[in-house]
Amino acid sequence: MSENPQAVAQYSEEEKKWAMICHLAALAGFVIPFGNLLGPLVVWLIKKDTMPLVDRHGKESLNFQITVAIAAVIAATLIIVLIGFVLLPIVAIAALVLTIMASVKVSNGELDYKYPFAFRLLK
Repeated sequence: MSENPQAVAQYSEEEKKWAMICHLAALAGFVIPFGNLLGPLVVWLIKKDTMPLVDRHGKESLNFQITVAIAAVIAATLIIVLIGFVLLPIVAIAALVLTIMASVKVSNGELDYKYPFAFRLLK
């Protein structure tokens, strides 16, 4: 479901760019421990008060990354019974693919994008 054209027009290109950066910042988690949470959190905290679109996408990105962190902890714990060796790469690949998909969707103007699997902890 896409937003109406009048609502999309109210957001500047800069705001759309920062909304996309909220999602892309999560890729820091592949380099920095907990970067998947810290990246979107920093962008969201800096821009949420001045850019409503960034506020919305920052929360969405954080909700998804919290979900990913929970799934990764569960998968890492399940390494004890060996199934974690399969689950952990699946969680990582799904996080990568869904994060890139969200970034592309926002970049292409789908400004109401929601991740398909995410606990909505931040409202």
